[in-house]
Amino acid sequence: MAHKKPNLPTKTCPACQRPFAWRKKWERDWDNVKFCSERCRRAKASASPSV
Repeated sequence: MAHKKPNLPTKTCPACQRPFAWRKKWERDWDNVKFCSERCRRAKASASPSV
């Protein structure tokens, strides 16, 4: 592994308010990642529709 886990960038999920860390699958799109999981993304979208 090229990096240590404590050195990974983190964000806070707006749906569940929990911190989540960078993942390899988000490598190219990290700036646009907002939710920690698909479940949180769906829950947030249905709870407050965009206006």
